[in-house]
Amino acid sequence: MYKVRIEDSFAAAHFLRDYHGKCENLHGHNYKVRVYLKGENLSEGGMLYDFSELKKDLKGVLNTIDHTNLNDLTENGKSVFEQNPSAERIAKYIFDSLARNNKKLAELLYRVDVFETDNNRATYEI
Repeated sequence: MYKVRIEDSFAAAHFLRDYHGKCENLHGHNYKVRVYLKGENLSEGGMLYDFSELKKDLKGVLNTIDHTNLNDLTENGKSVFEQNPSAERIAKYIFDSLARNNKKLAELLYRVDVFETDNNRATYEI
């Protein structure tokens, strides 16, 4: 089994409506995101997936949330994060967005990590 991982980052604000503590106030993070792929077959060029293409795919998703208030993000008139953009929900959003945009990537994608800080991480994995 071959595995690859890339990393990128974005900055955004959010608040958690159903949380009782300081995170219910508007605040921001410099998020770090890691995307993981795995598969058994390599391309003719000897790659599981081209790193430059994977970085471009991830950047396309991150550009939709970079420098935003995540609580304001909607699709089809509905809150993307159900009014609570936790790191867990952000990880799933990135995972689903990557998979929805590219069938080959969807077949290889198995995990997304979102770090709110260097010490705090949420993972969405299949």
